[in-house]
Amino acid sequence: MAKRKLPKPTEGELAILSVLWRRGPRTVREVYSEFNETRETGYTTVLKMLQIMAEKGLVTRDVTQKTHVFQAALAQSEAQRRYLRDLLDRVFHGSAHRLVLQALATKKSSPAELAEIRQLLDEMEKGGQ
Repeated sequence: MAKRKLPKPTEGELAILSVLWRRGPRTVREVYSEFNETRETGYTTVLKMLQIMAEKGLVTRDVTQKTHVFQAALAQSEAQRRYLRDLLDRVFHGSAHRLVLQALATKKSSPAELAEIRQLLDEMEKGGQ
């Protein structure tokens, strides 16, 4: 089955997707309550955004109950892979090396994050031999 091409979410849509990825399927009211903790937005704005996101295919909507329940159409890890692949191609001309170097140079990683990166690199080297 071919992966469907989904549009890139706007900043606001990504914020809503983040709520759904963290909390799982939610009603509009539940998304609104959490979304409104970090940015002041009206209930109807969140409702409209979710409706638009459903039309775009970014979220799915369960209409079997009185209150509709929305959930992200893609798992967070799959969405990250898709958008990272696009960024890698457009900005870094397909060079994972350049992307990783820029990422590590741009923001300091914690010792735990560096250990996890080292472990991943070690696993990749073992698998490549």
